[in-house]
Amino acid sequence: MQKRALIVDDEPDTCELIEKVLGSAGMEFLTLTKSLEAPGILSEGKFSLVFLDQRMASPDGLDLTRQMRDSAFNHMTPIIMISDDQRPGALAKGFQAGASFILYKPIDKDRLLKLVRATQGNMEHERRKIRRVPLRSRVCLRNGRQEIEGETVDISMEGLLVKAPRTFPVGSFVDIRLDLPKNVQPIVGAGSVVRLAAGNQMGIHLGRLPFVESQRLQELLLPLIPPEIARCAASAFLPPVYSR
Repeated sequence: MQKRALIVDDEPDTCELIEKVLGSAGMEFLTLTKSLEAPGILSEGKFSLVFLDQRMASPDGLDLTRQMRDSAFNHMTPIIMISDDQRPGALAKGFQAGASFILYKPIDKDRLLKLVRATQGNMEHERRKIRRVPLRSRVCLRNGRQEIEGETVDISMEGLLVKAPRTFPVGSFVDIRLDLPKNVQPIVGAGSVVRLAAGNQMGIHLGRLPFVESQRLQELLLPLIPPEIARCAASAFLPPVYSR
């Protein structure tokens, strides 16, 4: 069965670009420029991938994402949220609502095609399996002049779950230093707090991990993944996939 995507965006030019990329990837698609039509469509049909514009007339992309994640039909479907708002708070809202990826306007066609391929088939299925690796490691988070030291609960290529004496508010941009075992040079990057959990735990999305550091993180995680999954994971790991 051919995979089918849904595009919900009130900008025709953006829709046309996404359509061309989906066509080149061999996917069928349905395009809506009126978001009011989306809830009914999502309740009637199953999609392999959904694109949602974050800022539209109600229901906007955030509303539709929440509806999807609370539904019994498309709740596991990968969602690529399209946004022209690059503030950390807007990024956090997208991931809190349930977006799988954030893609910034203007959209880069090559990056979009890689992202479409990464969300489909067995690669995404395996990627989800290893999204979180239980690993305790010391981590330092800095926001302006405030610094919090804590310990990771689990780590993935996309983020960290950190337990600390206190937390930063959701939406806070943080510089990150993740200490590695055996006196290896720490991984340094940046991200944002996307959720808070009980017990002073923070979900940190790795939004600004340089490619070299991303490769080092992959080298850390792959040995901790069962071999049959690691073979797929090695090709599934991408540099941070929300794009400028």
